[in-house]
Amino acid sequence: MTDLSNQNALSTKQIILTDAERQRCEIWTRVMGYHRPVSSFNIGKKGEFHERQYFTECAAEQHC
Repeated sequence: MTDLSNQNALSTKQIILTDAERQRCEIWTRVMGYHRPVSSFNIGKKGEFHERQYFTECAAEQHC
């Protein structure tokens, strides 16, 4: 049997990582019908990706 009070104490402890310990998150996006990682884009396509404007359906309808 495990001690639940000990598990609760461990689960509430915050984990603090330095930037060197963090794992880089890879961003994927849909291009021309299939998904690709943004890291594989050339410099022009990366610029286009960062210029994209995102919208929500509700805001586009103008009556939500």
